[in-house]
Amino acid sequence: MRLYSSLWNADDWATRGGLVKADWSKAPFTAYYRNFQVTPVSSSRSRSSGGAFASGDWQSNALDANSRRRLRWVQRNFMIYNYCTDLKRFPQGLPTECK
Repeated sequence: MRLYSSLWNADDWATRGGLVKADWSKAPFTAYYRNFQVTPVSSSRSRSSGGAFASGDWQSNALDANSRRRLRWVQRNFMIYNYCTDLKRFPQGLPTECK
C-alpha cells in the first residue's frame, strides 16, 4: 500500500491572511508520515455485509467527550488554517462538511 499527498501554492488563502509564506527556494519538499496507522477494509466486502460504506462506518459516528477534547487540543496547538472559517474563500456559503 502507498500513501500520497500533494503540496500546492495556496499563498492567496491558506496563509493566515498572508502571514505564513511557503519558502519555495527549499523545493522540492519531502514529507513523511510517522506512526501512520490504517484499518484496512477488504474491497470485496459489500455494503450489506459491513464493508467500507456500511451504515456503521466511522463517518456516521459521533466523537465521544474525550475524543472531542483531544481534537480541540490538536486544533489549538497545530492547526494553522481552517477553511470552514474562511468566508472570503466561500462567499456563496461554506461547504457541507463545515455545517
